[in-house]
Amino acid sequence: MSESKAMILGSSGPTLTPDEIALYRDERPWGFILFARNCIEPAQITDLVAAMRDSVGQPDAPVLIDQEGGRVQRIRPPTIERYPSAAVLGELYRQDRAKGLRAAWLMSRLHAFDLMKFGINVDCLPVLDVPVQGASNVIGDRAYGYDPQAVAEMGKAAAEGLKAGGMLPVMKHMPGHGRGMADSHHELPVVTASRAELEAHDFLPFAAMKDELMAMSAHIVFTAIDPNEPATISGKVIEEIVRGHIGFDGLLMSDDTSMNALKGTIGERAARIVGGGCDIVLHCNGVMEEMKAVVKEAIPLAGEALRRAKAVEAAFGPGDGADEDVIRPEFHGLLATS
Repeated sequence: MSESKAMILGSSGPTLTPDEIALYRDERPWGFILFARNCIEPAQITDLVAAMRDSVGQPDAPVLIDQEGGRVQRIRPPTIERYPSAAVLGELYRQDRAKGLRAAWLMSRLHAFDLMKFGINVDCLPVLDVPVQGASNVIGDRAYGYDPQAVAEMGKAAAEGLKAGGMLPVMKHMPGHGRGMADSHHELPVVTASRAELEAHDFLPFAAMKDELMAMSAHIVFTAIDPNEPATISGKVIEEIVRGHIGFDGLLMSDDTSMNALKGTIGERAARIVGGGCDIVLHCNGVMEEMKAVVKEAIPLAGEALRRAKAVEAAFGPGDGADEDVIRPEFHGLLATS
């Protein structure tokens, strides 16, 4: 069987189209990502995830989702209950550190109960970005707070909760989106802080969690390191900061190729992501013409990227056997006392 290509793709709706099935079959993405448009009701989500895996002949291919809680929760009531934002959990941590850490773990463990029943095995969580006053609200209450050490501790608890449930986390947005004064979905944020400031603040939570297996890049320019290119496509940022200073040796995926912080055509963006040193090109919106442009530039997984992808595949597990009927009331009880 030929090796998967170094890309994660979305799809356009709640069921795969014949063209999507053909593209996936022929081009073999390593994984898939779901959004609200893909998730209508339980049986349909289960069928879609199974169809994605069937199209590439991989029964446990990674299927990702952004299920953070707060405003970034792709599957919502009535299918899955509404969860609080990271900022709510962070406030609990500031009141009572032990309760905050427990709540972060419990909420992730509940995400695993919710998502694994559909076959979804990767949650793009935790958000390790540390905002500064005046930064764009694109992160905002998605962050655990303004203290890097607290963000690191809460992020670690969240990641451990997912892993306890048999899922894997994706740290985002490496090496840090919190200082961005613009929304990278629409324009390119430029951060002018010194390297010393960045290492003491923005990069710290990622360094604390460098041994996790997956991370997502930030579409942000750090002028102190590379004044010309955003981190996602900057060989300098990836080599010096992500692999060097932070010490992350896991699988680095780009943030979404279609976000307008990146310039050029979709194909040009994908080519620069590959060239900059990201292991995986992420494309989310399911637009067929864009996906065709991405697959032309994505390369087969090989070398270090393949080694990192195999480490991810080997880490999926059955979970800890915890009882949802115990976990869920405990979580609600913690929040009720905050």
